[in-house]
Amino acid sequence: MTMSHSTALQIGIDDPASEDVIALLEEHLADMYATSPPESVHALDVSKLKTPAITFFTARAGGKLMGCIAIKRLNETQGEIKSMRTPTASRRSGAGKQLLAYLIDYARHNGYQTLWLETGSMAFFEPARQLYSAHGFAFCGPFADYTEDPNSCFMCKAL
Repeated sequence: MTMSHSTALQIGIDDPASEDVIALLEEHLADMYATSPPESVHALDVSKLKTPAITFFTARAGGKLMGCIAIKRLNETQGEIKSMRTPTASRRSGAGKQLLAYLIDYARHNGYQTLWLETGSMAFFEPARQLYSAHGFAFCGPFADYTEDPNSCFMCKAL
C-alpha cells in the first residue's frame, strides 16, 4: 500500500524509545549490518538517540509511523543527519522527502549553517544518495570523527 503524496503527515519531536520506533530502528540496524561491514555501520541505537545532542523526529499518518530522522548537534552551527528511515512498507510514499525537508527547515530555524551526513556507498543506498542530492547535498570528505571508508559516502549542505 502506498500513501498518496497529499496525505498529511504529522512530523514532530518524538521519543525514540516508543515501541513502533524501536521496531523501525531495529529494521534499520539489521539492514545496515546486512549491507555494510560492522566497522562501517554508523547507525545509532535507541540509547544513543536519547543523548542531549540529538533531537529525534517521527512522521506519522493517522498515528501510523511513516518514518524517522534525527539531528545531532556537532557544534553551534553544524549538525549531522542521523537515523533517517522509512519502514519498508512505506517506501516511495513521500515520507522521506517530507522528513528531510522538515529537518532542513528545523536546522535553519535553529541556527545551523551546515548539515552533514554519512551514508553507505553500496547500491542499497543509491535511493538515499539521490534523495539527499535532490535536496542540495553535495559529496564531500569525512567530517567530525569519521575517516575515509570505501563503504561510506559523506555529504554536506550549506543552509
